[in-house]
Amino acid sequence: MTERVLPLVVRIERAAPPRRTDALEAAATAVVRLLDRAENRAQNRAEDGGEWSDEVAEWQDGRIRKVVRRARGAEWRRALALPGITVTVRTAEVRVHPPVPLDDWPRDLARLQVSGTELFDDAAPPEAGPGDVVLWVNPRLEMTAGKAMAQAGHGAQFAWWGAGEADRAAWRERGFAVRVRTAGPARWDALAASGLPVVRDAGFTEIAPGSTTVVADAPWLRVGVPEV
Repeated sequence: MTERVLPLVVRIERAAPPRRTDALEAAATAVVRLLDRAENRAQNRAEDGGEWSDEVAEWQDGRIRKVVRRARGAEWRRALALPGITVTVRTAEVRVHPPVPLDDWPRDLARLQVSGTELFDDAAPPEAGPGDVVLWVNPRLEMTAGKAMAQAGHGAQFAWWGAGEADRAAWRERGFAVRVRTAGPARWDALAASGLPVVRDAGFTEIAPGSTTVVADAPWLRVGVPEV
């Protein structure tokens, strides 16, 4: 089996970088939109969906590894010319591409930089609502925006896996919107112990292997889970 990785490209122009939270939410939404589009073909539910279902299936059988790279100007335009889906969330644009072999990236993606994704918020994001899909980030970890985008993508994928058909349909109607928020230390501890899906990092970059990075929270995941 070919080991595959999911490429995510965030647009970071020098004069107008996106806000960090916007980039994380765009990345998470992009992952789910790709999963939904691939499944359309597998279930024959849409004539215009289902691209890359074989690549996505092979990737999901492995480590669901995601790598975030940055682009601007002509680099971004070249990324747009490759197969993929672009998601815009407020100030952020993120493009997700179908999973590629770990050692055989398309040239225009392979040449993009992984470093340089230090993004910041200039205001606190609003509180998430009770019906939102929320990806809670571990407050005790230091991660670049690129690393955190990949972790948010993992969390969104866990929420997708845990959703039934009706849940997915309702989420689809909302454009697969998510909220990414950093939990306070006490809340994080409660969330991590609650039984909700927890992302544990493989430790390829930035943080130690096994670190818990994100807890996925959605109405359909809370069944039987204590309120936190």
